[in-house]
Amino acid sequence: MDWLPLTVVALIMLRLGAQLALEALNRAEARRHAGRRPESLADVMDDATYARSVEYTQAKSRFASVEGAWEVAVLLTLLFSGALPWLWGRFDALAPGAAWSGALFLVATLLLLGLPGLPLAWWAQFRLEARFGFNQSTLGLWIADQVKSTLLGLAIGFPLAWALLSLVQRAGAFWWVWGFVLLFGFQLLMIVLYPKLILPLFNKLSPLPEGDIRRRLQELADRTGFRAKTIEVMDGSRRSGHSNAFFTGFGRFRRIVLFDTLMQQLAPEEIEAVLAHEIGHYQRGHIPKRLVTIGLMQLGAFGAVAWLAQAPWFNAAFGLPAGVLAPTFLLFALLGGLVTFWFSPLGNWVSRRHEYEADAFAREAMRGAAPLIAALRKLSQKNLSNLTPHPLYSTVYYSHPTLVERERALRS
Repeated sequence: MDWLPLTVVALIMLRLGAQLALEALNRAEARRHAGRRPESLADVMDDATYARSVEYTQAKSRFASVEGAWEVAVLLTLLFSGALPWLWGRFDALAPGAAWSGALFLVATLLLLGLPGLPLAWWAQFRLEARFGFNQSTLGLWIADQVKSTLLGLAIGFPLAWALLSLVQRAGAFWWVWGFVLLFGFQLLMIVLYPKLILPLFNKLSPLPEGDIRRRLQELADRTGFRAKTIEVMDGSRRSGHSNAFFTGFGRFRRIVLFDTLMQQLAPEEIEAVLAHEIGHYQRGHIPKRLVTIGLMQLGAFGAVAWLAQAPWFNAAFGLPAGVLAPTFLLFALLGGLVTFWFSPLGNWVSRRHEYEADAFAREAMRGAAPLIAALRKLSQKNLSNLTPHPLYSTVYYSHPTLVERERALRS
């Protein structure tokens, strides 16, 4: 129908306009504070480092604006140039109506859609990040990562899409419920398998050696009731100077993973505080809450896809056959962000509440706020974090509170 393409174009441009406006607001806020560091941040960064962080914020924001405009141009071209009907015709001709040809169309098109973004990804890594001293990757390693990611996308995405489309032919009208069960069950399985099968393809994981840090972390795990199969160090410095810590899996498959850059940047007590924060997410039940939320959203998405697949006007508006599920899945994947973008502040609000709760847990576990505050300050300094984002920008994009907000809550 004529109204649907016009509506889609309007929604795409409305989202792009909001994104560009938010980036402009954030750059203006950074410029407003440039040259006169807020007194509350005097102990976090010296003047030179603060000026560097403002410059980094500005550079990333300008790049994000260019990237957003480019992604919109690619999306509009894909939707309205006739490329989708052409691709569908080529893949469906391999085995008309078959689940496997539909799955191949779905996965291959999504992978092809990533190709136009590769030059920008290269620029971000080898120009922007390198300019500020964060890039540690080589061109060969970067290319290998892209190839591995593509092959993994095919190896995992194609069988999963094939199984899903095959299920539709056997499950009847409520296929979308069983489709959700299949996808969600697969995701739970991947939580267990990812650290053993996928992560080692990109990074080397080594057991944390014996010493003060390992002793501290083991004692922390004991007194907080957190059990993990192993504590490992990941060679994140092969690609970036940024640092992180996380745990993967659940139950007896849990693993604590520390970036080697984190080990280099923080003192033992500060590393312990960072891990206490991560344990706080587990002990406060944030992981199952997030899984339930994700599950409900995915169930709703499957229901929407089932409804759109039956609507004679949806696929046809983009030159694709009505009532055929693989194109409906693809269009939903391409257009779903036009709606979910506007709900991101709600998701971030929930995430920030979880971060505050995990910080409070870490404060109790460490018998004081000082170690975590020191760790957060060092990480903000080392990562050239934006310490003064525009409030509206942080509402839309930040899943974590700012450093000032976290310190205020930790000291209260």
